Amino acid sequence: MGLDDKLSGKLKEAEGKLTGDEAREMQGQAEQKVGQAKDKVGDAKDELSDAKDDLKERL
Repeated sequence: MGLDDKLSGKLKEAEGKLTGDEAREMQGQAEQKVGQAKDKVGDAKDELSDAKDDLKERL
């Protein structure tokens, strides 16, 4: 889910390190955090869906 953001962020961070552009490096780090957050939201949605399905089976 957040893989694109994490990969893009990693590339931007590396580009910033190579060129000495701290802003670009920080932008890349921020994008990686967005990707991680999207992954966590996706995981939470999956867990909620599983819990909902379990509850339906019990009723």
